[in-house]
Amino acid sequence: MTRVLCLRPQADFARVNALPPSSLAVDYRAPADADVPELMRQADALVVPAVGPPLAAKLFDGTRLKLVQVTGAGLDRLDMAALTRLGIPVANVPGGSNDAVAEYAVTTASLLLRRFAWSGDEIKRGNYVAFRAAMIGANLAGLDGLTVGIVGFGTIGVAVAKAFAAANCRLCYHDPAPPDPKAAAALGAQSLSLPDLLERSDVVTLHVPLLPATRGLIGAAELARMKPGAVLIQASRGGVVDEAALADALRAKQLGGAAVDVYSTEPPGRDNPLLALDGEAAQRLLLTPHIAGVTRQASALLFRSAWQNVERVLVRGEAVANSANPVSP
Repeated sequence: MTRVLCLRPQADFARVNALPPSSLAVDYRAPADADVPELMRQADALVVPAVGPPLAAKLFDGTRLKLVQVTGAGLDRLDMAALTRLGIPVANVPGGSNDAVAEYAVTTASLLLRRFAWSGDEIKRGNYVAFRAAMIGANLAGLDGLTVGIVGFGTIGVAVAKAFAAANCRLCYHDPAPPDPKAAAALGAQSLSLPDLLERSDVVTLHVPLLPATRGLIGAAELARMKPGAVLIQASRGGVVDEAALADALRAKQLGGAAVDVYSTEPPGRDNPLLALDGEAAQRLLLTPHIAGVTRQASALLFRSAWQNVERVLVRGEAVANSANPVSP
């Protein structure tokens, strides 16, 4: 029986009816469990969630792993250079969360633009009449006809663009090397420099990986370029946005609001500047716990695709699907 070590709970797979095939013998462990190093040496494959603390490269030394399968798209927690050097193939499941992230971006943009969450808090405080008058006086916009700027036009960015297009938004994007330029043309999305996109957009939504070139991509200077009242959706990777600068922009009322799903440190510590906001600045901020891409439907697709690839490689001896590094098993 082919042995697989899985570093996420069996319950995650069971709740969406996506348990592994019977051809695989799976040991489920938490990354910090004491017997993980020994099980790694015995396993033919390792299955890991995309989100979590980095896995030390030394864990992979002396293993016989034929595949590391990520149950999502992100590869941030893996030392890809080390795994490639060790000859261990890595595969992910790109695109499985596209619809969920697109739904998140459209929903949070609407919530922020129309101050729905904020109004709920005001009503609970007894401010129904005054806040309703303030909302009407602010002449709040819905999505129809607004300009949405998508930073990162890969598979997720394109899915987000399609969702905003369905809401009758104008689209622009910034991506120096979009994987599918035809997708932009089909949606009527205009390619812009990042400064131009920030200046023109009513909604800016981020969908880039965390790389040296994207770390701190949105800082104080970039936030200052955004239109007054514009909203920012941060559902990419923690570190892409300077959180202190974002907190300052919200405190100064430069932005209409921000939705933040990812953080420079997860979970965010008490010293995170976004958690220190209060008053109106806090009301303009919507925080979620890295779940933009997590729905029942998305999880089922991701998990089933991951198990299918493990079975394909280990049981049937076929090539790795969605290989993330140039290594053959």
